[in-house]
Amino acid sequence: MTAPTPSTPWARRITDGLEPKNVIVAMLLLLGGARYGWNGLAWAVFAALFTAVVPTLLIRFGMRRGTVGDRHVGNRRRRLTLFPLIMVSVAVGFTGMLLAHAPRDLTAVVLAMFASLVPILVITAWWKVSVHTAVASGAVVCLAVALGPWWLLLYPPVALIGWSRVVLRDHTAAQTVVGTAVGALSAGLTFWAAR
Repeated sequence: MTAPTPSTPWARRITDGLEPKNVIVAMLLLLGGARYGWNGLAWAVFAALFTAVVPTLLIRFGMRRGTVGDRHVGNRRRRLTLFPLIMVSVAVGFTGMLLAHAPRDLTAVVLAMFASLVPILVITAWWKVSVHTAVASGAVVCLAVALGPWWLLLYPPVALIGWSRVVLRDHTAAQTVVGTAVGALSAGLTFWAAR
């Protein structure tokens, strides 16, 4: 284990504060509220249950059992068993939203989350791609597609997240860059096509 640097506390705050579940919840609430008002906020909470809350509970359950070492699931092999469970949760949420005729953009963004998990899972079979940057990048692109290109100005925080993951030695710079690209392309293209 490497010795902490002066940047380490800031990197830890960024990694924890902008972890995927927080980014997902914020993006859903923002998208739901901006596009559909109170009804959109209610559906955003429903979507967050399956895309952020249940996955977090699965991680915590794994930590209690000792099969997951930390909240960011640093062990690549553990991700291979956990990600399919998260994908089931996201798929259940998407199906419920589809059947209940939830607002189109919110249903599309949940589908985009599922779509981005597919290449992440495939890549994770041999390489530890950054889920932090993939989720943040996908969120930014989806917001830009739905609400306008000005939302692309949120990309500097995505770079900051990547920096934090590298400083903490949880990922290499390449893994954060690939995560950023995978999130933007898979989530962005799926959301654009599905809405």
